[in-house]
Amino acid sequence: MKPVLALVGRPNVGKSTLFNRLTKSRDAIVADFAGLTRDRHYGQGKQGKHEYIVIDTGGFEPDAGSGIYKEMAKQTQQAVAEADVVIFVVDARGGLSAQDHDIAKYLRRVGKPCLLVANKAEGMREGIQITEFYELGLGEVLAISAAHGQGIRGLVDLALEPLNLPEDPEETEEDKTIIKLAVAGRPNVGKSTLINTWLGEERLVAFDMPGTTRDAISVPFERDGQKFELIDTAGLRRKGKVFEAIEKFSVVKTLQAVESANVVLLLLDAEQGVTDQDAHIAGFALESGRAMVLAVNKWDAVDEYQRQLVQRSIETRLPFLSFANIHFISAKKRQGLGPVWTSIIKAHKSAMVKMSTPILTRLLLEAVQFQSPQRGGMFRPKMRYAHQGGMNPPVIVIHGNSLEHVTESYKRFLEGRFRKAFDLSGTPLRIEMKTANNPYANKDAA
Repeated sequence: MKPVLALVGRPNVGKSTLFNRLTKSRDAIVADFAGLTRDRHYGQGKQGKHEYIVIDTGGFEPDAGSGIYKEMAKQTQQAVAEADVVIFVVDARGGLSAQDHDIAKYLRRVGKPCLLVANKAEGMREGIQITEFYELGLGEVLAISAAHGQGIRGLVDLALEPLNLPEDPEETEEDKTIIKLAVAGRPNVGKSTLINTWLGEERLVAFDMPGTTRDAISVPFERDGQKFELIDTAGLRRKGKVFEAIEKFSVVKTLQAVESANVVLLLLDAEQGVTDQDAHIAGFALESGRAMVLAVNKWDAVDEYQRQLVQRSIETRLPFLSFANIHFISAKKRQGLGPVWTSIIKAHKSAMVKMSTPILTRLLLEAVQFQSPQRGGMFRPKMRYAHQGGMNPPVIVIHGNSLEHVTESYKRFLEGRFRKAFDLSGTPLRIEMKTANNPYANKDAA
């Protein structure tokens, strides 16, 4: 799992600027889920061989009693709960404030590993202006400038130091025969109940109310000779680790679980249908290229009318998952679980399929002969050959001329032909077009 760094501090101390430095971009995964505001942003960064997730938060007022500041405080408290290391950002030019003392008091009470960072320290005499921040009682103060990029590398090194990460993470080879299966979904849809049913024992404590755990729990499992690693994402509570009621949904742990998995089982609630959270989880899994299986839990608890509503909501709200098999189950009553395993293994096999270049090229030419692509201006796209460009998810690269004019509808037509030929189900299939350079282009321009 990637380590998580949370940026905390009062307003206008440069947290967002530091976030952009740590992620080396201005792109962020926005947690647009029910119950969360847009003040919490998730981004990914890398230094050397170590990857990490950064959470940017709004201005933090721990004692805010009402209004938007109370909601922002909830977002920051959630970020602190999800983080492995908290980076407390203060303003080296603005000096120490009473609000900094309040934040430091909260962080000491939480007891998370914390790194105190004095931002906007460019051009200042080293060690003079930051001495007052030692009053906060959080140890050493690191002077940086997020706007100018000063001290950022040392900051990341210090933040990752207490986590004892391996020096060379790429050297650890994983057993590729083990299928990593992430069970994802909203809180209280029955994820831990389903895993307990599979395991035949109470390995995970399931509560009959929404809760959370800070860690995604990994459980080894074997079925019919196939080894699995079951990853239960946020949404359940363990004895001794019951957090505050604000932790309704741990975004970062779901992101980590989805990224580390081979197959994602998206669990839906038959009583509530498809929600915005379900659609966001499914969208992120699709962007990550993960094989997917859909399972609608609590199917025994709804009548025929509600079942029709659920099926219709899946068709309208998750049309981009048309490649995934859908199962209607009851984890508590052990109903419909067998076919789920068949779809999981099939999805993994499809994601790791090997496609030979001669077969792909023959299928491509047959598809073009059956239906040619539309003209783009004066030219009609001409497809010459295809080869496989990757696995998990499978990528098919098509070479030819004027392929930039190939429409999305024609790409979907080709995808359907390839899926049928290789019997692919449960995995995204990506098609890339590569146009050959025109050797006479420069001569014509001249």
